[in-house]
Amino acid sequence: MGLTDQYRSVADLPGTIPVFPLAGAILLPRGQLPLNIFEPRYLKMVDDALRGERIIGMVQPDGDEAILASQIPGKTPKLCAIGCAGRITSFAETGDGRIVITLTGISRFRIVNELAAVTPYRQCEVAWEEFADDLVAGHGQDAVSRERLLEILKEYLETHELQADWRAIRLSSNETLVNSLCTVSPYGPREKQALLEAKTLEDRNQMLIALTEKALHELASGDAPVQ
Repeated sequence: MGLTDQYRSVADLPGTIPVFPLAGAILLPRGQLPLNIFEPRYLKMVDDALRGERIIGMVQPDGDEAILASQIPGKTPKLCAIGCAGRITSFAETGDGRIVITLTGISRFRIVNELAAVTPYRQCEVAWEEFADDLVAGHGQDAVSRERLLEILKEYLETHELQADWRAIRLSSNETLVNSLCTVSPYGPREKQALLEAKTLEDRNQMLIALTEKALHELASGDAPVQ
């Protein structure tokens, strides 16, 4: 059983979680997100999470002004309403005071209220109910248009002269493939948030395909820089 399989219903999830605002980074159910933690407030957050339920909520600042404000210590920028919680599944300390962790995605959440927390990091009351299907591994993956995704992935890689482990890709489930590609995709915070909020896995897949087609078209027409 995987480390996140213990969360079988929304009743298994806490009503309040620490949140880590980070622009351009999204976590998706059963996906993995490596994080390099060095700010004192987030070092404290990880330490407290390890002593408790090991859950951290990833959420993006809401809008360009909020993204800029999030880079200033002490600022509390507006947050997007929807994020995704993950469990700390690996942890390592470095010799220079940093912590390297991996979060494995559990479920998306909606922020209900931000608490007036005494901790240096932010904490929110969250609701899970509308994302209950996130707790079901592989939910909706039979409807995914896998071949079209692989076609556009191949075109993207060839255009950018990149390599991929096609054996690993072929062995990946539709859920793993779609969510992993969304996580590592080079798109901006607004596009990443739309991918996160997609209602179904196939909706997310189609959105990823459309974003990639648009990026390739812009590159071919000279309207976009090579990424």
